[in-house]
Amino acid sequence: MRAKTLPIFTPDYLIMRKYWLLFSQVVTVLLAVYFVLVSLKPQWLARPGEAAVAIFEAPADTNNRPAGGGPGSLRAAAKAASGAVVSINASKVAARSQGKEDPWFRYFFGDQSRTEPQVGLGSGVIVSPSGYILTNNHVIAGADDIEVILNDSRKARAKIIGTDPETDLAILKIELDALPVIVLGSSESLEIGDQVLAIGNPFGVGQTVTSGIVSALGRNQLGINVFENFIQTDAAINPGNSGGALVDTQGRLLGINTAIFSRSGGSMGIGFAIPVSTAKQVLESILKDGQVTRGWIGVEPQDLTGEMIKTFNLSAKSGVIITGVLQNGPAAAAGIRPGDVIVAVGSVQVRTVSELLSAVAALKPGVSENFKLQRQNDILALAVTPGKRQRPAMPR
Repeated sequence: MRAKTLPIFTPDYLIMRKYWLLFSQVVTVLLAVYFVLVSLKPQWLARPGEAAVAIFEAPADTNNRPAGGGPGSLRAAAKAASGAVVSINASKVAARSQGKEDPWFRYFFGDQSRTEPQVGLGSGVIVSPSGYILTNNHVIAGADDIEVILNDSRKARAKIIGTDPETDLAILKIELDALPVIVLGSSESLEIGDQVLAIGNPFGVGQTVTSGIVSALGRNQLGINVFENFIQTDAAINPGNSGGALVDTQGRLLGINTAIFSRSGGSMGIGFAIPVSTAKQVLESILKDGQVTRGWIGVEPQDLTGEMIKTFNLSAKSGVIITGVLQNGPAAAAGIRPGDVIVAVGSVQVRTVSELLSAVAALKPGVSENFKLQRQNDILALAVTPGKRQRPAMPR
C-alpha cells in the first residue's frame, strides 16, 4: 500500500498567505467604515462643490416636529395649492357725467373731471402652464383692466378669454413663464364631512388659507346663478375669496369659491363653491368653441309637490311636471305634452327643476337622448333631440 504524501509549504508560500490574510482583513475593515460613513455622515464623502443627499433621515422643523406637520396638519395641501392661487385686481374707469363738462356745474360743484377708477378685488386659480386662470365672472365683469398678482409677487396683465354668466365663471390668460399649476381633483367623489381648504385673498389682506369640512352637496335654488350645484362648506370664505380655490387634503382643486351667506358681510360658516366638474366643462367649452354650448328642449317645468300630486291625481311621486311645451320646439317634436312628469334624462335622475335644467344643459345640441317620463299611469321613454340654448342678453 502506497503511503500518503503531505503538501510541502515553502517559506515563500507562508509569507504570501500571511500578507493575503492581512490584506483581506484591512479591506473588510475599510468597507465597514465606508458603509457606516455613507449611512451616518454622507457629507464627509461628498466631493468639493457636490451636495450630499441624506437618504435615511427626514429633515425636521425648528419645533422638532415632522416635516409634514404631524398628524392632522394640512400644511402639505396648502403648500401644494397656494402657489397656483392668485389675487385679481379688476379696475373699471368711472363713467364721466355729461354735466361735469358744463361750466355752471363746475361753478357750483367744483372741478370733478378727475375720476378715480373703481377697483374690485378677487381671486383666481391657475389651471394650465399656458397661463389660463379660472375665476368668477362677477370678479371681472365690466373691468377695463385686470391685474393678476401671483403668490411669488410676480404681476401680469390678464386677458379675458371667455365668460359664462349662467355659472358665474370666467377664463383669463396671462403671459408668464414657469407658472405654478393646480391639480384638478374630483368633486363627484366628495362626501359630507370631508376636510377642505379655502384659499384666496379676503378683503385684500393677502393670500389666506382657511379650513373646514364639506357641509352639504348639490345646493341649488339659491338665486345666485342660473345653473346651481354648489358645494357648501364652513371653511371661512369672505369678500375677496371669490374665484379662489376649494381644495382637498392633498391640495387638489375641488371647486371655485363663489358666494357666502352672510348678514354682516363676513363669514358666518356658510360658503358656496362651484364644483370643479362644472368649471372643467366651462373651461373646455370656452377654449374649444369660444363659448359654452348647452342643450335646450323648450318646456316650462315646475317642481312636483304633494299638493299637485293630490290635485291632479298623479301617479308619479317624484320628478318634474311639464306645465307648458313650446310649439315646434324639441320637446314638442319628441311627443312631450303638458302634464307629463319627467323622471330622468338619460341616466340622470331629476327631482327638481334645477336638476332638469342642469341635465338638459349638459346635453349636446343635435344629439338624441332618451327621456324617461310618466304620463298618467304609463312609463314612457322618448328620444329627444335638444336644440342649442341661446345665451341670455347681458344688460348694458
